[in-house]
Amino acid sequence: MNSLSEITIRPIQPADNADLALIVRNTLAEFGAANPGTVYFDPTTDALFELFQAKNAAYFIAEKDGKILGGGGIYPTEGLPSDTCELVKMYLLPEARGIGLGRTLIEKCLETAKINGFRQVYLETLDELHLALKIYAKFGFEYLSAPLGDSKHFGCGLWMLKKL
Repeated sequence: MNSLSEITIRPIQPADNADLALIVRNTLAEFGAANPGTVYFDPTTDALFELFQAKNAAYFIAEKDGKILGGGGIYPTEGLPSDTCELVKMYLLPEARGIGLGRTLIEKCLETAKINGFRQVYLETLDELHLALKIYAKFGFEYLSAPLGDSKHFGCGLWMLKKL
């Protein structure tokens, strides 16, 4: 896979839950990050469509020829300032990486965050996801010394914030 032109970005649908949960968990396992306190063990990972029905939340699926390649979204995580959402569940299949799809999904999420009235975007991640860390830095996310909000993902040891 080497072109974004044949990939569709669309809102999550109920039928996406099982495929997406598999992508999330397989990606974490691939990078040695299938740890307690991460979305690997979070029961909402199996019901992402339902989770993203929350007010001002959005989740986008990347799909090609009916196959889900991954996705990413924004969520008004409990405990965050009212002007801040969290960039969440950004995961792609191995064959969908390195073609700019992650960048496209992040751009869509940041644009949606602005439309939904957010002024900052927060994220939690892991050292193991080193490729993602470089992309987040290119988007202007800056490291924090402690977490914001209450995501319940105590297994994530890196926190970043971007002003929109």
